[in-house]
Amino acid sequence: MKKLEEYVRSIPDFPEPGIIFRDITSILQDADGLHLAIMSMQEKLADTDFDVVAGTESRGFIFGVPIAYNLHKPFVPVRKKGKLPCETVSMEYDLEYGSAVIEMHKDSIRPGQKVVLVDDLIATGGTIEAAIKLVEQLGGEVVKVVFLMELAGLKGRDRLKGYDVESVLCYEGK
Repeated sequence: MKKLEEYVRSIPDFPEPGIIFRDITSILQDADGLHLAIMSMQEKLADTDFDVVAGTESRGFIFGVPIAYNLHKPFVPVRKKGKLPCETVSMEYDLEYGSAVIEMHKDSIRPGQKVVLVDDLIATGGTIEAAIKLVEQLGGEVVKVVFLMELAGLKGRDRLKGYDVESVLCYEGK
């Protein structure tokens, strides 16, 4: 079987010159690659005591749901503003050009629950930082954050100091 990094397609000069885009669709399109990605992320939780898996829209769903299913845990979606039908809590955060808002159902996390957050990528860390704040606003405790891939050059991990953060793959650049 190939190593996980062999499934990642690297596209030079996208979205702009000098950037190497790390494409995960090549992982998703291969049954072995997808299985390896999910199992590699799940292994990062082997010694973690937790109650709930939460994932950010949309690729956090792709990896978070199978992990929750495999470990017989509930899954909580963290969605873009206006996508959830019940009462929500929301958090605005900065993007490179502008801002965005994410939401969770107000009853999705109970006070004292231990939460694992899952996403495909950590770049600047803004989205996952906002998700952490939402979990904590609801009284949950973020016990671990797991990413498939990390772009270390963007220093997103710096925004998550004090949290247990792990990535399966780490690329030094942006």
